[in-house]
Amino acid sequence: MRAPVVIKIGGGTLDHLDPFWDQLKLIKRPPIIIHGGGVQSSILANRLGHSPRIINGRRVTGDLDLNIAEWTMRGAINVRLVAEANARELKTVGLSGVDGSILNVRRREPWLIDDEMVDFGWVGEIVSIDTTLIETVSDAGFVPIIAPLGVDASGQRYNVNADTVAGALAIATQAEELLLVTDTGGVLQDPADPESILRTCSPTDEAAGIDQGWITGGMMVKLRIARDALASGVPSVWILGADDLLHRHNATSVRTD
Repeated sequence: MRAPVVIKIGGGTLDHLDPFWDQLKLIKRPPIIIHGGGVQSSILANRLGHSPRIINGRRVTGDLDLNIAEWTMRGAINVRLVAEANARELKTVGLSGVDGSILNVRRREPWLIDDEMVDFGWVGEIVSIDTTLIETVSDAGFVPIIAPLGVDASGQRYNVNADTVAGALAIATQAEELLLVTDTGGVLQDPADPESILRTCSPTDEAAGIDQGWITGGMMVKLRIARDALASGVPSVWILGADDLLHRHNATSVRTD
């Protein structure tokens, strides 16, 4: 497989993907797509009378939360994305990290957050990645669309942060580029002003944004993963909107300097 473009699409973008599919056809490198589904998981949880707990942009996953993640991400969302892509004459295959043991994980140890020891439950930390199935699918001319679920040596399934999966797959496949697609486009210096896009984000910019409060939660996670990918040899990482894969008009290029 040639060096791919790894693309992560968040759950908040799933109702606005028409331009995404059109632009995906024009990408020259073989794409690998990872999708989230936190928004949809929370909606289903609320319908079931369950209130999900999210801490610092990361979801606590109990028994019911894991079932909900499987139902929404490997079920409804994955099937929907494959169907949409196929309708636009894109050859795709729906997978999860459990298939072919793509994502081999272990249970996350409890974290100390704000003086509380937080047990994240069935949340997986990636131990290793097996790209064999991804390469087989890609070499056969299909685009893999992957739900962020992992498995341990005993067969236990885990929820894995989709941004983390995207970064790890970009490193494992020696990707040419990592694209983190959000519903707001690039990094906003003012969340209320869509014109306040930060065109590049250096470590200094990130530190200022965290200190001033315009980089929080999930965006902090994305930037950390972006920098890990860059440090591990991925040449280019962007945070951008679903309609901006090619032109990057309202996108943020993450930099190491």
